[in-house]
Amino acid sequence: MSTSYSLQSQSVIIGLRKHYNEQTGIMNCSSSLQRKEQKKENFCGHTWILANNIARFLTFGQDALADTFYSVGFVMSLCQLLSILELFHIADGIEKARLLPRFVQVMEKNLLLILVIMLEEIQSKPVVYVQFFLWNILDLLRYPHELLCVMQTPTITMMWTRYTLWIPLYILSAINEGVTIYQALPYTEPVASHSSSPVSTHTLLPSVLMSCLPILVLGLFVQK
Repeated sequence: MSTSYSLQSQSVIIGLRKHYNEQTGIMNCSSSLQRKEQKKENFCGHTWILANNIARFLTFGQDALADTFYSVGFVMSLCQLLSILELFHIADGIEKARLLPRFVQVMEKNLLLILVIMLEEIQSKPVVYVQFFLWNILDLLRYPHELLCVMQTPTITMMWTRYTLWIPLYILSAINEGVTIYQALPYTEPVASHSSSPVSTHTLLPSVLMSCLPILVLGLFVQK
């Protein structure tokens, strides 16, 4: 009697373990598909932005620099909002990466984009074109490698290309972000001087971005 009860208990435990493994496998597969779709969407978005910028520059020359934000700003905003999902993937353990460097990079990009959206005077500056160009190149180096990792088919060539070219491009991007903020400061100060609030958003946002730049550079050395 006890032997039969023990065998039944073991069979129940084995069945529960099998069911748990199946559910875990389904969840892992679903998470992998979500990551893959998110990275594919971002990759397609950045590819379209880069192709659009290059085509307009080859067609209109320097005149194309003035309307960069009006042409691709909406799609760039969508891509940057989608990149916030990566933070949740890392926090949930779906993606293996360091949370703090990625958080600084993602939020600094979004804050800088908000600054450009708020200030129409800065939208026609050439630094916006350069910044969007560098952001797209950086993400187009990163997303193909991460997609191959998700599909478990990474290549040494892609990994080498990403981590080698990424370093100088990242430094140039950080420098250009500083130039963008510096050029935006004259347009924020008059607004702040006429503001009734002791701390204006237009003044606070560039200050926050300037304080993030050293951390952004530090992220270069701790990025996975």
